[in-house]
Amino acid sequence: MIFKRIPLDPRKADVFLDIYVADFDKHARRKAILVIPGGGYGCIYSDREGEPIAHAFIPYGYNAFVLSYSVAKSRVFPAQLIEASLAMKHIRDHAEEYNVDPEAVFVTGFSAGGHLCATLGTMWHRQEVYDAIDMPYGYNRPTGMMPIYPVISGIESFSHRGSFKNLLGTDEPTDEQLIEISIERQVDERAVPAFIMHTSNDEIVNIKNSLALATAYANAGKQFELHVYPDAPHGVGLGNRLTSHGRACWENAEIAKWVGQAVAWAESICEKQKESV
Repeated sequence: MIFKRIPLDPRKADVFLDIYVADFDKHARRKAILVIPGGGYGCIYSDREGEPIAHAFIPYGYNAFVLSYSVAKSRVFPAQLIEASLAMKHIRDHAEEYNVDPEAVFVTGFSAGGHLCATLGTMWHRQEVYDAIDMPYGYNRPTGMMPIYPVISGIESFSHRGSFKNLLGTDEPTDEQLIEISIERQVDERAVPAFIMHTSNDEIVNIKNSLALATAYANAGKQFELHVYPDAPHGVGLGNRLTSHGRACWENAEIAKWVGQAVAWAESICEKQKESV
């Protein structure tokens, strides 16, 4: 396996991409997965929601790319959307080098990273992105997104307000600001297909976030798959020993199936994409 770290913006030492490329096989191109760890936009939990996630997807025929993005009010929205778009651009610019199919580049994210994942999947088209990055329209658009126990709404009573305060760089965001970055308010015909996973008793990011996203997708007539598991606290990661850090509550054999389910969903997206060509 090849591992390397590349900066995405020479002006920002904390914004970079960790790259995990399986041994090269000239007979088989791999899919790509951009992994966005969580941390409430205050920090990045890469030890649980970064590298372990990358390694989990590699056996399924993916090469993985873990994003480190701006947090802790260091830069405000839409900086993070631009950084995720830079990551997508890098993956597609170097698709041949990384032996990946540029038409099969997915994104997954966890908690606040799930919000950024869903932001990329629903707001990839925003003009601020193209003002900041010289690239063709849609070049940063993921093939599909996999938000996992995601922060979604900034405006509803179940909102995880701390994440939005960090993202917006203020302890008193306006309703207008919160609506702009509430994913359920931004879903339209440009939103990419979604695979959503959450646990019903998540005590930090309420399940209503994922239900709001699924409802918005249903209302927009967009494709999605929703998995709600009955019992695990927030931050379950892979649901196995690799990400449990010794906490039995983060190990759950049923939840640990989500990566395989996400891969099967992604395969169906790619097949439908081929059929439409």
